[in-house]
Amino acid sequence: MKAIIMAGGKGTRLSPLTCHLPKPMVPLLDCPCMEYIVDLLKKHGITEIGVTLQYLPHAIKGYFGDGSDFGVNLHYFDEVTPLGTAGSVKNAEEFLDETFLVISGDSFTDFDLSAAITFHKQKKAVATLILTRVDVPLEYGVVMTEEDGKIERFLEKPSWSEVFSDTVNTGIYVLEPSVLEFFEKGQKFDFSKDLFPALMDRKQPIYGYVAGGYWSDIGNLEQYRQTQVDMLLGLTKVKIRGTEALPGVWLAKNTCIHEDAHLEGPTFVGEGSQIKSGAKIGPLAIIGRSNRIEQDANVERSVLWNGCCIGKGASLSGTSLCSDVHVGEAAIVGDNTVIGEKSRIGEQAVLKPEVKVWPGKFVGSGTILQSSLIWGNSVSKALFGTEGISGIPNVEMTPEVVGRITAAYGASIERGKTVSVSCDHSPFSMVLRYSAISSLLAIGISVRDVGKALAPVARFECRNSESVGAIHIRNLGKEDHVLIQFFDQEGLPIDKEKQRKIENCFLQEDFIRP
Repeated sequence: MKAIIMAGGKGTRLSPLTCHLPKPMVPLLDCPCMEYIVDLLKKHGITEIGVTLQYLPHAIKGYFGDGSDFGVNLHYFDEVTPLGTAGSVKNAEEFLDETFLVISGDSFTDFDLSAAITFHKQKKAVATLILTRVDVPLEYGVVMTEEDGKIERFLEKPSWSEVFSDTVNTGIYVLEPSVLEFFEKGQKFDFSKDLFPALMDRKQPIYGYVAGGYWSDIGNLEQYRQTQVDMLLGLTKVKIRGTEALPGVWLAKNTCIHEDAHLEGPTFVGEGSQIKSGAKIGPLAIIGRSNRIEQDANVERSVLWNGCCIGKGASLSGTSLCSDVHVGEAAIVGDNTVIGEKSRIGEQAVLKPEVKVWPGKFVGSGTILQSSLIWGNSVSKALFGTEGISGIPNVEMTPEVVGRITAAYGASIERGKTVSVSCDHSPFSMVLRYSAISSLLAIGISVRDVGKALAPVARFECRNSESVGAIHIRNLGKEDHVLIQFFDQEGLPIDKEKQRKIENCFLQEDFIRP
């Protein structure tokens, strides 16, 4: 029997973990997700395997090659544009000359595939969907079957009012080659939305097999971490590649654990990783290969890929780190955060919960990062340059960012006082002027809208009006940067002490909107 592994998914909901890596290659206990699928197929005697690829195919081909190192034969089928689940399998039609199994390369399961195949043949079905029961079926295709397993109804991703079953489609199918004759090659076609309804309309025998065992689609960051915890807790039948040195603490070979380090299970430490004295690892810590955890660092409920360095006294709680991430001394990384590969977190920096840092970014020392760092290259505690605060329009300096900066400035002014706001004739400067005005009004500061003006005119206007300060926004011309300038009641640039207060207020979002 043959199988198709669908490995073309991008895994958008796992970003930034999947920015430079396809979802099937995301590691589970230091082993790519798809490798567990290959092992499962081999366990059930399926060694002729086709792999459909679309997003970053070289990563999968480079790791698995022809499959000989894994005891199977792999055949690759590339698609230039997404064709849907069934459309991608249609690309391999010439390879599929007998009953075959379709399985996702970016999900994790230990299902008894042989039992499902036997069920399929007994029922003489053209298609058998392998099903499982879940507590919350909203993210999956809900399926209802008759007593003999024949499918009578299904619905993709229902609302609670539409839920009629807790039995869902796992995306694993046993199919006859004839089902591929129902649509054309190159046509965008989906199994659940298109092919299976078409088979039901034509009264074709289509069945559902409810499998026992473990299944996770690793659809989001929480499920990604939880799947690995479940593996450590023994909730799956997968063999962990390591030795259980302590109850629930698994160590791969060549690890270096200082005798004064404290490890609490369930925890996994990958090959070549070092844990220094006083470090506390776990519970629920997944440490990949060649990581370095310095003295007195704390890592709990977190996943680290390979080659990361966690500085002395740093604290990680409920985060996911891609490869080659450096976290500085005494830095704090909060719950549900994600840090992309090759990023650098400075010493004593703080990443607030839910923040995501895209690959290759730099967070400066002492910075308190409140929102995700996606487009700009870096963020640091020092907002102000020599003239004011500058950045690339609509990349580093967006209306949202300017609104927060202006609110931080307004927080240092007595409520009810007036601030003058002006800008040059640049269209984007005018956009930011409206953002600044709205933000000031929202925190209870009156605004004198000067409109379009040169900086000297704005400063003169402030000095000769009832305004207690002024904001002027202008474009820096060839440098393609926008600059925000702040002036005091005399029309002079604000002093360093005022700048420091604005920076602290901005980083901590310490302002109140009445």
